[in-house]
Amino acid sequence: ALANHRFITMASAANANLNAVRETMDVLLEISRLLNTGLDMESLSICVRLCEQGINPEALSAVIKELRRASESFKASENCTN
Repeated sequence: ALANHRFITMASAANANLNAVRETMDVLLEISRLLNTGLDMESLSICVRLCEQGINPEALSAVIKELRRASESFKASENCTN
C-alpha cells in the first residue's frame, strides 16, 4: 500500500509539474503574440529549451532575426526571377 501511495504521489506531482509547464508556455505564447514575434508554439518551445540549456537569449534573437532577413531576401529574389 505504501508503494502504491508513493506512485500516486509521484504521478500527482508529475501531473502538477506538467500543468505548470503548460501554463507557463501558454503565458509565454501570449506574450510572444503581444510582442508580434511571429513565433508559433513549437518555435517558442525550442527557443525556451535552448535558453534553458544556456544559450544567450539576445544572441538567439539576433540569429532568428538574421534568418528571417535572409529568408525574406531569398523569397524576394525568387519572386524577381519568376
